Amino acid sequence: MSKRQPISGVIGNPATPANLRAQLEAVTAIRKFASEQLGLPNNGSYKTYADVGRPYVVWNVVVAPEFSVEPKKWCYPIVGCVAYRGYFVEKRARKFADKWRAKGFDVVVGGVAAYSTLGHFDDPILNTMVAWNDVELASIIFHELTHQLLYVPNDASFNEALATTVEEEGVRRWLQAQGREKDLSEHLLEQQRYLEVIDLLIATRDRVRTVYASADAPDRMRVKKQEVFAALRQSYSDLRAQWGGRAPFDAWFKENINNAYLASIATYYTCVPGFERELQAVHGDLPAFYRRVHELAKLDRQQRDTLVCGKSEDADS
Repeated sequence: MSKRQPISGVIGNPATPANLRAQLEAVTAIRKFASEQLGLPNNGSYKTYADVGRPYVVWNVVVAPEFSVEPKKWCYPIVGCVAYRGYFVEKRARKFADKWRAKGFDVVVGGVAAYSTLGHFDDPILNTMVAWNDVELASIIFHELTHQLLYVPNDASFNEALATTVEEEGVRRWLQAQGREKDLSEHLLEQQRYLEVIDLLIATRDRVRTVYASADAPDRMRVKKQEVFAALRQSYSDLRAQWGGRAPFDAWFKENINNAYLASIATYYTCVPGFERELQAVHGDLPAFYRRVHELAKLDRQQRDTLVCGKSEDADS
């Protein structure tokens, strides 16, 4: 926060590199669109810039038992309980991850380029974000501002799926407003492929959950677990071939796919179809949609899950 500078000042500084200036000009336009056209909070967030001097602003550690896709949760003031522990220093994140691996847990460590303080502070645009194109910048700004619009403590699946839904609707409207139909088509194709991969990961999570419920001997379950993950990699390879060799998700499959990895994906996407149905039900009227999700937020967790995610509390992941 101490490194924040007004974006207008960075743009106006003759010493600012041209590529950074162009990106911050795009951010200014996106930020205005978010408030004026999407009804997202019009506050001080994403109106300043900070260079934190590292490739990611935080590193998140997700931990799950060897034979469960239910992630371990950590609880914090204000935000409640979430399925990860975050570190500003990568070395500390990896040390923490190693401790859990030594206990036999599945662990994944991921760098995070942006996050929201939920409106408690004026969040800056970071150097970790400015290498992205304007569609990616719009996505993250719309996503994080949605967290400032509504955030339900202790319900990461609800929060992330809501933000993902608004993000996608916002990007679609952003590109249409500029008449960028080609970019929109490319974005929608990319998103379709993205969702195909997400479907593979969620289906894998369901299959491996069945393995863990079988009550087989541990050695047998380990073998079956690896068979399921091998089948996932083959399914991805088959998808990749259908795409003509263009595979922007290869980096995902270079990681050690395990229970923690599957749990982190599920948090963001399990409830998205339910929010999309809610948006369609009000014919794309965002103010009406926001009123609806605020009403949903007042319900207890099990009621929300049933209405939006199509599941009961004890089936939650």
